[in-house]
Amino acid sequence: MAVNGSTIREVEVLVASPGRTFVTLRITTEDGVVGLGDATLNGRELSVAAYLRDHVAPMLVGRDAHRIEDTWQLLYRGVYWRRGPVTMTAISAVDVALWDIKARVAGLPLYQLLGGASRGGLLAYAHATGHDTPALIDSVRQSLDEGFRAVRVQTAVPGLDHVYGVPAAPSSSGVYDYEPAVRGEGPTVDDWDTRAYLRYVPGVFEAVRNEFGPELPLLHDAHHRLTPRDAAQLGKSLEPFDLFWLEDVTPADNQEALRLVRQHTTTPLAIGEVLTSVWDYQTLIREQLIDFVRSSVAHAGGITSLRRILDYAGMYQIRSGMHGATDISPVGQAAAMHLALAIHNFGIQEYMKHSAVSLEAFRTSFTFTDGYLHPGDEPGLGVEYVDEVAERHEYVRAYLPVNRLKDGTVHDW
Repeated sequence: MAVNGSTIREVEVLVASPGRTFVTLRITTEDGVVGLGDATLNGRELSVAAYLRDHVAPMLVGRDAHRIEDTWQLLYRGVYWRRGPVTMTAISAVDVALWDIKARVAGLPLYQLLGGASRGGLLAYAHATGHDTPALIDSVRQSLDEGFRAVRVQTAVPGLDHVYGVPAAPSSSGVYDYEPAVRGEGPTVDDWDTRAYLRYVPGVFEAVRNEFGPELPLLHDAHHRLTPRDAAQLGKSLEPFDLFWLEDVTPADNQEALRLVRQHTTTPLAIGEVLTSVWDYQTLIREQLIDFVRSSVAHAGGITSLRRILDYAGMYQIRSGMHGATDISPVGQAAAMHLALAIHNFGIQEYMKHSAVSLEAFRTSFTFTDGYLHPGDEPGLGVEYVDEVAERHEYVRAYLPVNRLKDGTVHDW
């Protein structure tokens, strides 16, 4: 039985494109308390919106908003068809919205309900990119000028026209604002040549290290494009440059593939941006094949589920590195910050700053100061959805690119 007006009265699925497309779940209780969840699945947003609107919302009305664990199990176990990105993103949105409600009712920032702060702030990393090495070095320097203390480095590769992480043209704003999802009737095409990439990237990191010295934490994302053998070669070649991590070196679907990579390199490995449940991590964590968990609160079942994954990872000295690009809405970003502040095995937090129009549609209380994020101390998540702004930006379809080899074969993107 619900108490103190905590019965769920209304469940709304809000789809808008303020700068880019976001799907937001808004749950309201009988006493008017509102909770928000991020239901954005980049490039397939409407599939989650329909799942929530047509199947989940009718189940939630009339339930006690405070029964978070029971609701999570109902949505996961009660529908028979488990896991997958659409289902788990929908569950994530509900879970985060219910945690938001519970914390607002308590009058506390969400991290206090998760056990309180384990640190004063969250080390965040920026994204730097360049079409050549001098431009990349300028981008790294700009990130440092903005206050970041860790930087992800992505570079164009000679002979390839479009490579993940590098905008098609230099940003007119002078800041990293790469958005791969392109509005239109179909996806754009990236191109790929593994051998060219493996030859070129070590020299780029040598130049960056020579410019900025040994102390700056550097990260790199291979974005699932390498075979296990190629991934091992890359990790080995980057060892002299002491990376903080090498991300998604090979598709994580085949967990056993990381055994070969691990045998041949000591470069730290981060995996999991596309993984959605603890079952996806069983081998990776138990055999200590990775060093950082990359799943997001928005796609891995919410705070309830991701905390379980991270508690499991902590048993093996594996740390968090939650996905935090702008395909995660400010709601999802805030949820990640609250969880990251509370857990013991925090590693680093990805932080891409949203556009000005996105931050008009989502008012946030989190802060970025001297390289560190903090979720703020407003009750709940500390995020408000501004309908009058969001409604001015109707949904526009956008597709993530596809990736092809030089002979036209579709490759991992």
